Amino acid sequence: MNDVSKPNLPLLGDAFPALSVVTTHGPMNLPEAFKGSWFVLFSHPADFTPVCTTEFVAFQRRVKEFDALGCKLIGLSIDQVFAHIKWVSWIKEKLNEEITFPVIAGTESVALQLGMLHPGKGTNTVRVVFIVDPKGTLRLMMYYPQEIGRNIDEILRSVKALQTSDKQGAMPAGWPNNELIGDRVIVPPASNIADAEKRLKEFDGYDWWFCHKPLEK
Repeated sequence: MNDVSKPNLPLLGDAFPALSVVTTHGPMNLPEAFKGSWFVLFSHPADFTPVCTTEFVAFQRRVKEFDALGCKLIGLSIDQVFAHIKWVSWIKEKLNEEITFPVIAGTESVALQLGMLHPGKGTNTVRVVFIVDPKGTLRLMMYYPQEIGRNIDEILRSVKALQTSDKQGAMPAGWPNNELIGDRVIVPPASNIADAEKRLKEFDGYDWWFCHKPLEK
């Protein structure tokens, strides 16, 4: 039997856990609500906190870029939905930024199920990012402590990289601005001697196990 007092951390490649949640846009069932679409679920420690406010504004200002990738956003913290509603209203009034994505009023049970509560970091959710694909599969996770705000451009880059990788191959560090191969795509390593011997005849590269090809636009 699982110890419910400990986080039940979902793993990469797992189906995203089925959750029934209350949000600022009404009740939702995840991942069913985003079936057929990529989505990013991100947790924040608490409403009406400075770092979280900067993150929400940063996410909102990139909504169109996420939309262009067919990717939805949804936030979460262990605050009541009334607090979420008041906070996003404050953001609109004071910072002139209307938060258009839903925010989950998380419970301790939901936060534990998603591995968002870390005993060594107190009772608030840490900053977690889940990127989930259209099939509901968890593809990427990022964890940040409460005291450090996330780089939203890196999350956007990660969605782009995952989508490109699914179609073309592996992505190098810092893609699309890698120091060695720029925006090119890494060719999967050869799996037999015959393929290894002809790799550098078919692709550019440094060796048979490190070849690359142009990015398909």
